[in-house]
Amino acid sequence: MENSGRDWEKILDFLARRFTGGERPGIDTVLFLIGVQELGMGPQKFSRDDKINLMHVGLCAALSLTPYCERTGKGPDGWPLFRQKKSLPEAGREQIVRDALIAYFRQQGVIDD
Repeated sequence: MENSGRDWEKILDFLARRFTGGERPGIDTVLFLIGVQELGMGPQKFSRDDKINLMHVGLCAALSLTPYCERTGKGPDGWPLFRQKKSLPEAGREQIVRDALIAYFRQQGVIDD
């Protein structure tokens, strides 16, 4: 298995132990958890729309470590704001997102270089 595959497995194992009761999370759960972390308001009840927005925040937070997106600050509601710098290509989109997620968790100290 290549390094990014091993790193991805480490992330899923970490999240399964820490947040999902041993069950390996899907990509939506990974993005949601990043979104909650980035929002910085701790665990709470979120509406369905908030959950969707949190997944988007998680995706943008990870992609802000790439040339595709940048963090621009916080809105009046305290939610992080991002700006798309360029579109993700159709081909290879899944790998770009996965690599961005790996970079995010590496930056957070979940996995080592």
